[in-house]
Amino acid sequence: MKPKSILILVFFAFWANILKAQSYTISGRITDEKTGEDLAGATVLVKGTSNGVSSNNYGFYSLTVPKGNITLIIRYVGYSEIEKLISLSKNITLNVELNEKSKDIDEVVISAQIQESKTENKQINVMKLDMQSIKRVPMVFGEVDILKTVTMLPGIVSAGEGNSGFSVRGGTQDQNLILLDEATVYNISHLLGFFSVFNGDAIRDLDVYKGGIPPQYGGRLSSLIDVRMKEGNNKKYTGAGGIGLLSSRFTFEGPIIKNKASFIVSGRRSYADIFLPLSKVEGAKNSKLYFYDFNAKINYKISDKDKLFISGYFGRDKFEFSGLFGNSWGNKTATVRWNHLFNKKLFCNQTFIFSDFDYYFSFNFSEASNLEFLQGIRDYSYKTDFSWYYNPANKLNFGGIITHHNFNPGEIRPITSESFLKSDIIMDRRKALESAIYGEHEHKFNTRFKIRYGVRYSIFNNLGSSKEYAFSYDSIGAPPIVNDTFTYKKNSIYNTYGGLEPRMSASYNFTKNDALKFSYNRTLQYLQQASNTGFALPTDQWIPANINIKPQVSDQFAIGFFKNFDLGLETSVEVYYKWMKNQVDFRDNAALFLNDYVYGELLTGTGWSYGSEFFIKKTKGNFKGFISYTLSRSMRKINGINQNKAYPTNTDRTHNLTVNSTYEINKLWDLNLNFVFITGNPVTLPQGRWEFDGKLIPFYGPRNSQRFPAYHRMDIGVNYYPKKLIFKKFENSWNLSVYNLYGRKNPYAILTGTRKIKDENNKEIDTGIPITEKFALFRWVPSVTWNFKF
Repeated sequence: MKPKSILILVFFAFWANILKAQSYTISGRITDEKTGEDLAGATVLVKGTSNGVSSNNYGFYSLTVPKGNITLIIRYVGYSEIEKLISLSKNITLNVELNEKSKDIDEVVISAQIQESKTENKQINVMKLDMQSIKRVPMVFGEVDILKTVTMLPGIVSAGEGNSGFSVRGGTQDQNLILLDEATVYNISHLLGFFSVFNGDAIRDLDVYKGGIPPQYGGRLSSLIDVRMKEGNNKKYTGAGGIGLLSSRFTFEGPIIKNKASFIVSGRRSYADIFLPLSKVEGAKNSKLYFYDFNAKINYKISDKDKLFISGYFGRDKFEFSGLFGNSWGNKTATVRWNHLFNKKLFCNQTFIFSDFDYYFSFNFSEASNLEFLQGIRDYSYKTDFSWYYNPANKLNFGGIITHHNFNPGEIRPITSESFLKSDIIMDRRKALESAIYGEHEHKFNTRFKIRYGVRYSIFNNLGSSKEYAFSYDSIGAPPIVNDTFTYKKNSIYNTYGGLEPRMSASYNFTKNDALKFSYNRTLQYLQQASNTGFALPTDQWIPANINIKPQVSDQFAIGFFKNFDLGLETSVEVYYKWMKNQVDFRDNAALFLNDYVYGELLTGTGWSYGSEFFIKKTKGNFKGFISYTLSRSMRKINGINQNKAYPTNTDRTHNLTVNSTYEINKLWDLNLNFVFITGNPVTLPQGRWEFDGKLIPFYGPRNSQRFPAYHRMDIGVNYYPKKLIFKKFENSWNLSVYNLYGRKNPYAILTGTRKIKDENNKEIDTGIPITEKFALFRWVPSVTWNFKF
């Protein structure tokens, strides 16, 4: 054969191979057929292959496959699966609408997976909660509370009775990053913890990361709670709400331009103050006691490649007693997001974020005795995220964020000119700049082995104008002595921290029902709350790392085994170990309130926590539920505290058991039962008194050497769904629940004092003998709520 002929054959063979391997990209959005809401995490799979992807938080997916005829399978939990036959000869856009399954079909109670029940789609350390099932869990005062449901998951422990705060794998409450549509929520409680700030009717879904946090998120050591609001129905107008004993709520949503723009507004208010005029307590009739919150969101489809979202949250608590004294606190957040699709494979999201929290207190006993106090924190952020769907086996995520923090540690002002306080007292305000860039690679080797790894580099800058102080101590644990003062110019960078934060998770499937998972992550935290209690309060101020304290650092390893059974049982066991550096605690008898030298009260050291988490869930049949159990320890060692010996942290809870069950009696009735048992949290109590200058002074034992009694309770709830009679589009249900069914007196606080007796003249005498008294908030709490939807 002539050389020319050989070259021609090679040329045609080369291009034949190229054409054979030629691939095209299918991309689009997956939405709810009835509402038009984006479905995050829906699975798109090429039938008969392992090629598949999941939609992102905005319902977008991109899948590259070889040219030819293929069948796509699209599925999402709680929705009917569909198949699409496609003849692929070019890049195409395929938008898919899925229809929600009827109530009669089995649904997931609390989902620990991405979307399917198969173990290959589960992530270690990640839990996804189903909003419909959360609404069936019996709660205090009948109010749906997503954060209290979060505390039922393994590795997550409630801060205590009537408290929305929680600890994740031994971390403190300020080590949890809680986001609402990307905006940080600094205070998560209404009515000092009896309610959380999240109105369930306005929430689409939430993901809970206990570790293996994606590198696009940072700034906290322990967890990420990613809460996303609904977008609004772009097909038709709908409403929903509920009327309870202490609060009511209403949500309305619908299209602005059908299939192009939509809105949702949701409001909630308590009305305990309505009953105050009936009180016999003097002054109560003119008092105020309530909370409210308001959620709003609009979205607009600018084009097939561009979509705009604007959302906001506004919430506040207010308590005022007869004009004499009062306090108020609240959050405000706003988010503006722009989605842009550069091409079939490159997706971008630009986000502008505002977040604000403030606390206000005042008293006005007379013209001379009055003042008001204010503190808070405010953030402005810009965030950019890119996703590049290179091929079905490889996806790249990269981007960055920059946040400007403004800290107001406190200011006191007189209310009237006759006040005893003649001038304002303003503590030094602080500013800081926190920024980060990140990159992540998701790679699927085959149907069995997947890996996700990346790195985040964060930088933290302290900004002027502010003052910093250098401290010394006569001895370890002694009160601070100010040695020097440093003053910095406005907006000057006078201190910088930074560091790499590698993240990695991997999974290997032995079969479709058996998988082994592993994760490692390093996280840095530059902000912390000044609190020396076991639970967060609105008065606890946020303070940044500075020249006196370094950022907190955590390294966590976790490994887990997941197994599913054909009977509808899903099980998992996870083991973790976490090392922490630069852990912050306060010296004994620390003064925190209105203290310009608060950094002198801080001591830092090391911490560690470890544990095992067990989870079993039943998802099929009329009887569904789960059992969650955690065995764990959380310890610290800080020079200057507890004679330099290790001690349990405030969040050390050895045993944590939750049993949750739902029994569907028929289409009209279901019964819900919930049981919780938690080891009592550590506490430091006085062990005696000594007399000094005629006064009895308590002395305390080792730090956190005693514990509250074990916490346990049982809740029960019944839901009734009446038949639709006259108005076919109107649905309603009744919820009757009892919180703390058997009336357990779980202590909210332990009050300390001394035993007092009376002599023969009936005069009270202080014996000096220390005593403790347990204070419980409530025992049985029945509630009735009527819910409706149209």
